[in-house]
Amino acid sequence: MSVSAVRKSPPLYSPSRWGAWVAVAALYLLSLLPMRAKQRWGERIGNMLYRKLKSRAKVTRKNLQICLPELSEAQRDELARESFVACARGFLETTHAWWRDMTPYTESTIIHGLEHVREAQAQERGILLIGAHYSIFDFALPLIACQLDKPGYMYRPNNNPVIDRMIEKGRRRHYGIQPFTKRQLPEMLGFLREGGQVWYACDQDFGRKTQVFVPFFGVEAGCITTPSYIARESGAAIIFVSHLRTPEGRYQVTFSPIQKHFGVDEAQDAAAWNQFIEQTIRRYPDQYLWMHKRFKTRPEGAEPVY
Repeated sequence: MSVSAVRKSPPLYSPSRWGAWVAVAALYLLSLLPMRAKQRWGERIGNMLYRKLKSRAKVTRKNLQICLPELSEAQRDELARESFVACARGFLETTHAWWRDMTPYTESTIIHGLEHVREAQAQERGILLIGAHYSIFDFALPLIACQLDKPGYMYRPNNNPVIDRMIEKGRRRHYGIQPFTKRQLPEMLGFLREGGQVWYACDQDFGRKTQVFVPFFGVEAGCITTPSYIARESGAAIIFVSHLRTPEGRYQVTFSPIQKHFGVDEAQDAAAWNQFIEQTIRRYPDQYLWMHKRFKTRPEGAEPVY
């Protein structure tokens, strides 16, 4: 950003930012609701959004149609509605993570595969935790970070500086977690070389940054190769991670075994994390961010999906 652009940007507390501050205040008040109330409100809000956000509902149903063709149309419609509910609940849970005490949840989370994290730590290696966009969003960060000794995450800053401040303050208050933007890749590599552990969700469609196409539910999906580059440059252990809400209302974090030879073949790397995500989704299909246009970028000559 140029110096002139910085100067033209109004300060955080200028009148032009007051609308964003009202939104922050409203979200803070929502965070004060008991978790059971958040779950009930999430169901109501999710059902409403499914009816109102017709274009996103259409994208969701299309994704389900091509990824889960074995389901009937009625089953896909119901799953699409459930995914909106899961995401709405996840957003309200996120407000809890930004302002409320997370200790009861970090202490009760079901953890699978922690021995793989401990193996990498015993080798004195950094860890790149490759995740995905499941419905519990920022609520997952402290659930994962509490299992690490030097946690970090990669993120895209929000365009509104007031909202970005709210989000990042909420994230960084847990376990000394270190943030890195895409412009801070050299700093993140140094952090990994020093034994840091970074969560990185790279499962979305990155448009022109797409470098390889590999199957996702049998459909060619565009992927970036940045994780392969990070693995080669940092020497970090690569572990896939999922974070989910169980049907009983508890939370579950699963770490995969360390991925051997990750960074050698970029297409194989992308196929491996796509497979992990697909296996996770098949267990809890409502909890993936189906409303994202995952197949917007297509291989040359392929028909558009949306």
